[in-house]
Amino acid sequence: MIADIQEILVDEKALEKRVAELGEKITADYRGKYPILIGILKGSSVFMADLIRKIPIPLEIDFLKASSYGAEARSSGVVQLEADLSMDVKGRSILLIEDIVDTGNTLKYLLNRFESLGAADVKVCSLLDKPERREQRVIADYIGFEIPNEFVVGYGLDYAQKYRNLPFIGILKREVYE
Repeated sequence: MIADIQEILVDEKALEKRVAELGEKITADYRGKYPILIGILKGSSVFMADLIRKIPIPLEIDFLKASSYGAEARSSGVVQLEADLSMDVKGRSILLIEDIVDTGNTLKYLLNRFESLGAADVKVCSLLDKPERREQRVIADYIGFEIPNEFVVGYGLDYAQKYRNLPFIGILKREVYE
């Protein structure tokens, strides 16, 4: 797997430091509230697991599975909701946990959906932001790292279900996915 990585973009120490900083900011912003943190599976799982341990306030977690990629390297633009929430979000503060915001298609779909479900407010925490790829006008409220327009894997992010267990964010060699 390591041989498929062109370059390490964000190493383990940088990830650990930034996740702690995000946790502090979210803790301050949500103190006195009882938010639901909703992880977008599967990519956000590693990030969310580390993040919630840095947020020492009462919270609930849930997950949903939505994708516009499938096993491809490029977004199809069509969002599929493959697994839904297990709880009611009406009147609740929601913090969506994303691995990466690039085209914005999935995020735009989810923001509209939570608004229609009656959430009190919805914010987004994304480990990575790739603004060069944006097709929808969406902005994450909390961003770990802004990255260039490269295909990245590791720390939960995958290509065809591989590389999620890498402890860093790395640029995947082009020949692997083309």
